[in-house]
Amino acid sequence: MGIRKRPTSLGLDAPAILKEARKLLSRRIEQPTRRAFLQRTLSMGGLALLSGCSLSDEDSVEQALVTVSRFNDRVQGWIFDPNRLAPPYPDSMITRPFPFNAYYGIEDAPQVNEADYRLELSGLIADKRPWRLAQLRAMSQVDQVTRHICVEGWSAIGKWGGVRFSDFLRTVGADLQAKYVGFKCADDYYTSIDMPTALHPQTLLALTYDGQPLPREYGFPMKLRMPTKLGYKNPKHIQAIYVTNTYPGGYWEDQGYNWFGGS
Repeated sequence: MGIRKRPTSLGLDAPAILKEARKLLSRRIEQPTRRAFLQRTLSMGGLALLSGCSLSDEDSVEQALVTVSRFNDRVQGWIFDPNRLAPPYPDSMITRPFPFNAYYGIEDAPQVNEADYRLELSGLIADKRPWRLAQLRAMSQVDQVTRHICVEGWSAIGKWGGVRFSDFLRTVGADLQAKYVGFKCADDYYTSIDMPTALHPQTLLALTYDGQPLPREYGFPMKLRMPTKLGYKNPKHIQAIYVTNTYPGGYWEDQGYNWFGGS
């Protein structure tokens, strides 16, 4: 008996579909053997097999691409080493000036009043009292000179200082067994990360840049600095943090970007 083929492209642009699928999978997939396996699989039939979808219309294709991207998230999470550090650099290698990057122009960066600022906490956190900047500055501070990698293809080295996020989460009694930590920002940006990345020793609540209070264009009053993640996973102008077991998504992730976003 012959094998019945799944329907593929009824009026669809198959090459464009496969190009987009390969783009989703190639976003920061580190291991060459895994990359080769996934890209070899991405024929129209392979995409259908990975996703379990019948590629007969545009909604099915979109569902297939999302499924493949979520598969990529799971694989990246599985291979993530919470003890492996991103390489540090000497101060002499800092990129000056460090690039500004956002979905708006620099003149539209939020202006947050320090005197009125309160960091709001919610979700699976025991102590939900809001935090002032002075309280965060009173905690033990660390510096790192690490590389920021943008999904657009550029990178830059910067010096960030602040509180280890793991220290902060433990201080407020966050559930460290929860799946996700989410962030809401003053510019309406939002994103979320996995708990193992939140607890990584290089993940910082950054309060300074290059030894000075964090400038407005770099995320004042604070940003999350993670050298293990791509730039869009590093939220700026953070106003609220929450811990949850419900998938929170993100500004770019909800538009098709890979959620795990490992660098």
